[in-house]
Amino acid sequence: MRSNKVQPEAAVMQFTNCRILREGKLLREDLWVRGGRILDPQKLFFDEKRAADEQRDCGGHILAPGFIDVQINGGFGVDFSLPNEDIASGVALVAKKLLSHGVTAFCPTMVTSPSDVYHKVLPNIAVKRGGPEGAGILGVHLEGPYISREKRGAHPESQIRTFETGAFQDLLATYGSLDNVCIITLAPELSRSGEIIQELTSRGICVSVGHSMASLEEAEKAVQNGASFITHLFNAMLPFHHRDPGIVGLLTSDKIPDEKQVFFGMIADGIHTNPAALRIAHKVHPKGLVLVTDALPALGLGNGQHTLGQQVVEIKGLKCYVADCKMEMALEAASLHPAQLLGIEKQKGTLNFGSDADFVVLDDSLNVKATYISGDLVWQDSDFSH
Repeated sequence: MRSNKVQPEAAVMQFTNCRILREGKLLREDLWVRGGRILDPQKLFFDEKRAADEQRDCGGHILAPGFIDVQINGGFGVDFSLPNEDIASGVALVAKKLLSHGVTAFCPTMVTSPSDVYHKVLPNIAVKRGGPEGAGILGVHLEGPYISREKRGAHPESQIRTFETGAFQDLLATYGSLDNVCIITLAPELSRSGEIIQELTSRGICVSVGHSMASLEEAEKAVQNGASFITHLFNAMLPFHHRDPGIVGLLTSDKIPDEKQVFFGMIADGIHTNPAALRIAHKVHPKGLVLVTDALPALGLGNGQHTLGQQVVEIKGLKCYVADCKMEMALEAASLHPAQLLGIEKQKGTLNFGSDADFVVLDDSLNVKATYISGDLVWQDSDFSH
């Protein structure tokens, strides 16, 4: 277990000439790092009477918390839902290449698969701290197989399951183990889903509703039982209707417990969700927005035929769209909000004092220039130096 104390003898690094994202604002302040954590300079000056051991001029760039992707199916030719001889090496390859995208932690995501695939893959995707070898692994996101056949999307219908008489024991038999799992997406209208959600959340697993025909009432019951996330809002669910808004209605529901925060993932590519719908969701519930890539194994490979679990998909062009919202809010939707969703906001997703020094250096167009994990430079653009 990691100690909460930073060793005083560790070197102090000061990042100067930068704008820091903190508490929803870009502040003209220096960032201080020691022992892999964000340091309070006041305590350094007045308690220890110390200065920085090293300074790095950031050239006026933005320093934001490292991005956290909670839904990514693979990338660079690696499919997390296809077992091979060396699953761990494939995950490591993706983790390494994500550094250039500013991602410092992620949840490898498996789509609906046969039970034997879960048994082979899950033991080989272990939770791991990030570093020069790649972004950290927070746990696996299991998207399926307990989803709606009608809203299965690209998931293979033959592998979709329901909660039978054994309920949670059936789930364990399907997956084999939940040791490396942090999120499970399921359809809340399935019989006995309430007890499943309660059991999963009691084990510290985040439950997300998605690929579902659920009514608003069914979705509200899921949240009351412990669900806290919506998988790719608007996609693979009933469309909004004024008499029953379905899962979308969770964004403004008055049946959500006061202490409960509902987050929603959105794929901001202008294809999965119309930009107008993205703006509506952001305006009504800005603090719940979690930007996800839902990236396919084809990430980084371009057009052509690629796999997604048991399916073959055709890639024809790539687009990305950023919602009409402040830069600061967009950055928090890719860092703070996913950290809050997973309950790790004390360690990740912010540049607050004491948090992990996982951050990204960006220009004003939000192009990634450098990525740091635990205060160590793990990736740098060839045309950037500091």
